[in-house]
Amino acid sequence: MKKVRVGVIGCGGIAQNRHLPEYNIHQNVEITAVCDIHEDRARKIADNYGASAFTSFEELINSGLVDAVSVCTSNDLHAPVSIAALEAGLHVLCEKPMATSKQAAEEMIAAAERSGKKLMIAHNQRFIPSHQKARRLIESVEIGRIYSFRTTFGHGGPELGNAEGKNSWFFQKEKAFVGAMGDLGVHKSDLLRYLLGEEIVEVGSFVETSAKDFANVDDNAVCILKTESGIIGTLAASWTYAGGENNSTIIYGEKAILRLEDDPIHSLIVQYATGEVVKHDFRGMQSNNSHVIEQFVESIQLDLEPPISGHEGLKSLQVILAALESSRTGQIVKVGTEGQVPCPNYQ
Repeated sequence: MKKVRVGVIGCGGIAQNRHLPEYNIHQNVEITAVCDIHEDRARKIADNYGASAFTSFEELINSGLVDAVSVCTSNDLHAPVSIAALEAGLHVLCEKPMATSKQAAEEMIAAAERSGKKLMIAHNQRFIPSHQKARRLIESVEIGRIYSFRTTFGHGGPELGNAEGKNSWFFQKEKAFVGAMGDLGVHKSDLLRYLLGEEIVEVGSFVETSAKDFANVDDNAVCILKTESGIIGTLAASWTYAGGENNSTIIYGEKAILRLEDDPIHSLIVQYATGEVVKHDFRGMQSNNSHVIEQFVESIQLDLEPPISGHEGLKSLQVILAALESSRTGQIVKVGTEGQVPCPNYQ
């Protein structure tokens, strides 16, 4: 099978820790180009992978060296870079959140449809083994009717372990558009949609800056969500959790409670109403591989719809846009309603 020639645009932490190493170990991929506005970083990473270095994404896209690109830039560039790549006839894997507005996301989807190329959004929570097992349990009705949920994603903040520290684009609204909600919350909105198998239709939220007084984006958010069948629950996203990461989800069902990534040893604990407790240990299956890259490459080589398409990415993004609107207005917001757009004064 012919190898997919890949370029990575934006060589920051997510590219260095996820995209580049995962492409590098894929037998059907050749990393042929990298791009970063910092020339020294681009050249160093290019040398590490035997690729060509660029400081202009337009030049990389039109170089003829790549069949597909990963877009790992600041959030404000996700849509323009992805659209340019799709229009140049390249497949695109775009980091989350896919765009900074509903309109920009729709333009990305339209570009993919016009070009006939793949557009995938890099939501990796769906590929965690405990989450996949939980989805199967919910689909099998073994858990019965779902009544509620609680999901959290938080850590100490992106400045920790980041070479740019407090100067990172994550804290600059003009580049990031949104803080913890865009970095972490959108992962959990996508996960909930995946687990429950239905859409989130209403959101009420508080989206605040609690700890990062040097930032002009949110670092702490708590949302109440309602699904189309009436399931209600909470989503929290935070850059204020000292002492380690929390990426847990609890699903409260008629016949059992599912505890996901809530225990240091057992990735999934099922507590049945009968008193039986079943503990699943997926440590042998868990790895540093997010599985996003292999899914993207497979969709290209087998001409399949990516598991997290542009349409899926938009639906998860709209939950976050609704949360921002709710926090700004103090009202419950219906997901996807007119006038629901990013507001620079939402804080």
